[in-house]
Amino acid sequence: MIHVLIVDDHDLVRAGLRRILEDSPDIHTITEAASGESALQACRAGLPDVVLLDLSLPRLSAFEVTARMQRLDRRMRVIILAGHAKAPYPTRLLDAGAYGYLTKDCDAKELLEAIRTVHGGQRYIGAEAAKQLALSILPGTADSPFDELSSRELEVMQRLTEGNRVPDIASMMCLSPKTVATYKYRIYDKLGTRSEVDLLRMAMRYGLLETNTG
Repeated sequence: MIHVLIVDDHDLVRAGLRRILEDSPDIHTITEAASGESALQACRAGLPDVVLLDLSLPRLSAFEVTARMQRLDRRMRVIILAGHAKAPYPTRLLDAGAYGYLTKDCDAKELLEAIRTVHGGQRYIGAEAAKQLALSILPGTADSPFDELSSRELEVMQRLTEGNRVPDIASMMCLSPKTVATYKYRIYDKLGTRSEVDLLRMAMRYGLLETNTG
């Protein structure tokens, strides 16, 4: 029997996922959390077997939540649920300890298959994420400029494109504003951008903005 934790800041998304999971006889417990912080609290209260984790969370990012969950107990299997599978997100999150990566347009059958697969100790990569991963290793394939960013820089970039200011990002990531500003200008340098508007345009061009499914 499988205990699943659903982590998403949209009530309707959590309700939809719960309805799918409740119809599965091998899922005996379903816990919900609306943020990374509450998800970590839920894990400390009772370890889930599988965590369905939204890529775009307020405050603590999916990167940070995944890493902390792995430090808490490596037996927890995290599946990222994202609006897209564009590079370098699948690779970086799998490196952070996620066991699966699905886009939110997957059907109920694939979601349940992913849960059962990672619960059994194997990784599960959805079709779109698998396609992006395969393309990334083909010779002659154009790399995304975002591949140059470290995981920390990618987190800051994501927060900037969501419209957050440097002091707010610093608070979210438990960093000093000076450190976040350093990351920001390092990102600009690596991507060849000069402003947050330039950064937003580039993220849009490469399909890295999360779609709001709530």
